[in-house]
Amino acid sequence: MSRIGKLPVEIPTGVTVTVENNMVSVKGPKGELTQRVSSLVSVNVEEKIVSVSQIVNSRDAKAIYGTTRSLIANMVQGVTQNFYKDLLIEGVGFRATVKGQLIDLELGYSHPIEHPIPDGVSVAVSDNVKIHVEGPDKQKVGQLAAEIKHYYPAEPYKGKGVRIVGEYVRRKEGKKSA
Repeated sequence: MSRIGKLPVEIPTGVTVTVENNMVSVKGPKGELTQRVSSLVSVNVEEKIVSVSQIVNSRDAKAIYGTTRSLIANMVQGVTQNFYKDLLIEGVGFRATVKGQLIDLELGYSHPIEHPIPDGVSVAVSDNVKIHVEGPDKQKVGQLAAEIKHYYPAEPYKGKGVRIVGEYVRRKEGKKSA
């Protein structure tokens, strides 16, 4: 049995959680999120606590039990305080700008890369090299940050590329001349 799944999720003031037909909806000051949960688990809302329990005792139910609880906890946290990722672009001539619902990346390729910004996520660029991705949905924020990083991951020799702030990039020594 999952140790995480056993823990109840506390609902802060100003947040409402409803469960209908395996759909969990969480409303709060920062937005509204919905998530479909598996039919192998049941979600119960009692006063200011959400609890998750297994309906059947199978291997699949045990696997999804803790995950469901974590998803609900992330939804509650996201509607009260947004999740965010900060990215940093390093390299001569590398920069980013936001144009409406697109982020325009110039990463040393022959053409600029225009990546769409999903609904519910906001992107801010400062100093042309610092990207701040923020939103209530943890998955969308992390996915957008990963997609931006994927265009030009930080390389180990000069450190050029896009990295998530706080991420360690192992640097390598270049060629030595004789």
